[in-house]
Order: sequence, then structure tokens, then C-alpha cells
Amino acid sequence: MDAEHETAVGTALRTITDELDSVVARLLAADPASLDRVADLVAASPRVFVLGAGRSGLALQMTAMRFMHLGLTVHVVGEVTTPAITSGDLLLTASGSGTTSSILTAAETAVEVGAPVVAITTAASSPLAALATATIVVPAAGKQDRSETASQQYAGGLFEQTVVLLGDALFHALWKRSGASADELWPRHSNLE
Repeated sequence: MDAEHETAVGTALRTITDELDSVVARLLAADPASLDRVADLVAASPRVFVLGAGRSGLALQMTAMRFMHLGLTVHVVGEVTTPAITSGDLLLTASGSGTTSSILTAAETAVEVGAPVVAITTAASSPLAALATATIVVPAAGKQDRSETASQQYAGGLFEQTVVLLGDALFHALWKRSGASADELWPRHSNLE
């Protein structure tokens, strides 16, 4: 469809996909080894705990579901069945600002007990990044940035979308590394729907 006949939603979709393409290209150009380091941390951990607030938290819940499909022991922080984090476990966090107080408190607890922390953030020099064993810095606008310089999208939309993509990419890489077939993963899908 040419630009003259594109709908408003079509234009928005193009804006979003163009921004995501740009972020992915910049992530891969900046430090591609850090992405594999995060995958290694996930694979080496007996249990993975995920934590984000708002839409970032929802994005990490999607990641937790896929990790469960892979057969990993994964917990969403804040759920009533989430146990205590212990040494060797992994805390995977997402906070655009890297200053969300509840996430910082959890990261401090993880560090105190000897659990590595992964931070997905837009702020390389944030308190969360300082606590992290590994950091993925997403070149996107924070939710307070309304300048439309880093993204034309509202609030932290581009960051949150990137968290979903990163989670799916981590899952996909770990799945391929495992050698398991899709049929082997399928029985872990919910049957209580």
C-alpha cells in the first residue's frame, strides 16, 4: 500500500515497526555479546525470577511463560506462590528508568543473597544497572520522555515492546540451544484454560 492510501492505524504500525527495527539494529551493533551473556545466566540458574512494573512487568510475564514452556523453573515476583530468592538464582528485571523503587529493593535483596541480577533498562548509569551482573541498555525513550526525540510513541511504549522482543529472543535462543522439538515443549502449555 502506498503512503497516500495508508490508514491512520497503518501509519502507526509502520512507525512502531520502524522504531523496533532501529532499536534492534542498535542493540546488535552496541554489544551483541551481552545478549548471549544474559542467555547464559538464564540457562545456568536453577530458578529465574522476573520483575517489572506496569507494562514492563507484563512483558516479563510473557517471558516467564515461555521459560516455563522450555522447562525452566520460573517465578513472577509478587505472585503468592513465589518463594524466596536464594544464591545462584537469577533476578531478571525490566525498568526503563532503572529507578523504580520496588525493583531496586528486590535487586538489592537478590545481590545480598548472592543471586545475579539482569537489568533491562534505558539508563546505563541507573541504580538498577549498578546492581546488575548484566545489563541490556535499550536505546528507547523512558516513560517520562514526552519529547518524541527517542520515540514517537507514547510513554515507554518502545521500551516495553523491546522487552517483549528480548524475552522472545532469549527463549528462542535457549530453545534452539536445548535441541528440544516443539512437540517436546507442547505438553507444558496450560490445559486448564
